[in-house]
Amino acid sequence: MTTQTGSTAHVFETVTLGRVQTTIDELVRIADGAPVDLAPEALANMDHVSGYIRRAIDEGQVIYGLTTGVGDLVTERLSADQIASVQLNMLRSHACGMGPDLSVREVRAMMAVMLKSLLQGYSGVSAELAKRMCEMLNCQVTPWSPAGGSVGYLIATAHIGLSLFGEGQCWYQGELLPSAEALEKAGIAPRIPGPREGHALISGTYEITGLACLAVHDFERLLPVADMAGGMCLEALKGNTRGYDARLHALRPHDGQQKTAAILRSLLSGSEIFARYRDHRVQDALSLRCIPQIHGAVRDQLAHCRQIVTIELNSVTDNPVFLIEEDALAILPGGNGHGAPLALALDALAVAIAQVSTASQARSDRITNVHLSGLPAFLVGRSGANSGMMIPPYVAAALAGDNRSLAAPASVHTVTTCAGQEDHISMGVSSARKALQAVSNAVDIVAIELLCASQALEFHRPLRASVGSELTLGMVRERVPFRESDTALYPDMHAVRDLIADGELSRRLSSLIEESENE
Repeated sequence: MTTQTGSTAHVFETVTLGRVQTTIDELVRIADGAPVDLAPEALANMDHVSGYIRRAIDEGQVIYGLTTGVGDLVTERLSADQIASVQLNMLRSHACGMGPDLSVREVRAMMAVMLKSLLQGYSGVSAELAKRMCEMLNCQVTPWSPAGGSVGYLIATAHIGLSLFGEGQCWYQGELLPSAEALEKAGIAPRIPGPREGHALISGTYEITGLACLAVHDFERLLPVADMAGGMCLEALKGNTRGYDARLHALRPHDGQQKTAAILRSLLSGSEIFARYRDHRVQDALSLRCIPQIHGAVRDQLAHCRQIVTIELNSVTDNPVFLIEEDALAILPGGNGHGAPLALALDALAVAIAQVSTASQARSDRITNVHLSGLPAFLVGRSGANSGMMIPPYVAAALAGDNRSLAAPASVHTVTTCAGQEDHISMGVSSARKALQAVSNAVDIVAIELLCASQALEFHRPLRASVGSELTLGMVRERVPFRESDTALYPDMHAVRDLIADGELSRRLSSLIEESENE
């Protein structure tokens, strides 16, 4: 399948969802436009469980959220003929988001998480609901939802749920349309909700998990570029790589620290600049010397967050859940929908992102400072009449400040809601939104460092830089020329940002690192 993003066409392989484990990368591919296929055995199992649900309704069993109200209305009993309308009313009453719109990518991520959960077969809904969600994803019919108002669940998923049944709004072929119209144009037949088909859509941690997958994936893609930008600054500043020696890091064997030092050794090999200036400086500034320690600690935190998010992506967080045991329906009410595991991990991830951001900003400031760098003032040969790279580090400083603010935890701000019934909430959606914004800011910050480092390395010609630096410099120069004098800077800054965001630089650097490891 081919989808169009900006001016670039992307071809995605189909992702199959079912009861086998789904990876964060697969989820992000769906968010970015990949088509979805549903495992037949998962669909069959959904219908098997759904049959028991319908039988329980006929027998008059008391089931939370199905034959009762939800939240503080748990004591209200519903008749069989009220169930369909109540499921739709549940979505209508919960679809009350505020603030800016979620992006298409973010909504698709949430839909994919919701679909993955339903396919586990513990929510009691029919396979037809899963097929409807799959059809909308494959036809690029994307529900509209505001981003604000969720304490950890309920809001965006309710807007998504409304759209499944022809209410609310959807994006289709670049237009925001009433959902019924968008579904009709896409050739998707109307549908009314079956048992639990409102409640099951709003009971899990789907919003947090979808956003968390994007944050983990995007930050993971940034890290090799951040390593390289720091290494290029070290090289341009005539630093030394003795601080990256494997023997040193074996004495403090944190996994991330050792991995980062190894990455830097491979990326910075073959440098004529390092060879020429080997004894220029005995010891470099901390933002240069301690890249393995800083980025390594960040890697360890990211690995922890990835583990938590992967577990959550493959979990069932609905309430209640339905099991078939000895040919009977077992109903388990509980609290798997509480987002604490994700919220805490994402708050910690935001702190880690702030660490990368502040280190990068410090290097951008240092490399443009003639009093510290030994390079032309603000990296322009004809300074005085030209300001060169004076101001981009200001921008990095502002964005790094924003990321320090975003590092304040959201998960501690729990309050009582729903007439005291839900008296401890995760604030996990806020944690996820902070992390996503922090990643976006960090991409900008590293882009500024990369732009400055690329400019700085040119002043060392004809000496060749390291293998990683030459690769990166070549890719930067395909989009941004060497700066001889002042012209508008923002196009260059945005071009380098786009180079990082599209992932190709990260892929090329990762391949280079892998080749070095295999030698």
